[in-house]
Amino acid sequence: MTAYEVLLIGGGSGVGKSTVGCEVSELLRRRGTAHCYMEGDFLDQIHPAPEGDPDRAAITERNLASIWANYTALGQRRLLYTNTVSILDLPLIHRAMRGNGNGNGTGGGVPIRTTCVLLTAREATVRERLARREIGSQLAVHIERSLQAAAVLDRDAPAGTVRVATDGRSVTWIAERVLEAAAW
Repeated sequence: MTAYEVLLIGGGSGVGKSTVGCEVSELLRRRGTAHCYMEGDFLDQIHPAPEGDPDRAAITERNLASIWANYTALGQRRLLYTNTVSILDLPLIHRAMRGNGNGNGTGGGVPIRTTCVLLTAREATVRERLARREIGSQLAVHIERSLQAAAVLDRDAPAGTVRVATDGRSVTWIAERVLEAAAW
C-alpha cells in the first residue's frame, strides 16, 4: 500500500507560510510532481462558530477530509498544507486524510509520512510584514497573536520538525529548503 505524504508548513502570521506554500507548489509543478495544495486558513471560515466547536477544529477536519477525498479519488497521494498550527494538528490531519469519522472511507489504513516545517522570523520582520499586509484596525491584534503563536509553536513543535528562518531570504530559497526537508 503506497503511503500518503503530507508536508505541513506552520508558523506565526507574517513568516511567509502562504507565499512559501505557493512557491513550493509551483516548484513541484515545474518538476512534474503530483501534489495537492491546501491553505488551511480557509477550512474554518464560518461565523458564528458551529455549536460545540468554538475553535472550529471539527469543521476544519470535516472540510479537509472532504477535499482530500476528492483529491484521492483522482489518484493524488501528496498533500502540501499550510496553516499557523498545522504542525501541532497531526492527529486531526491524519484522521481527515484517512477519512475516519466522516463516512467516506477514503484512506482507511493507508500509512501517512509527515514532514513538519516551522517557518520562523524575527519579531522586527514579523512586525514589518504584517504592517504591509494588515491595513485595517487589527494590526496590533495580529502582531500579538503571531508572537504568541510563534512561542507556542517553537516550544511544542513535534520532534523532527525542520525550522527554516525566513528573514532576508528569497521565497525560492525558502521553498527549496522546505522541499529538501520533505524529500519530494
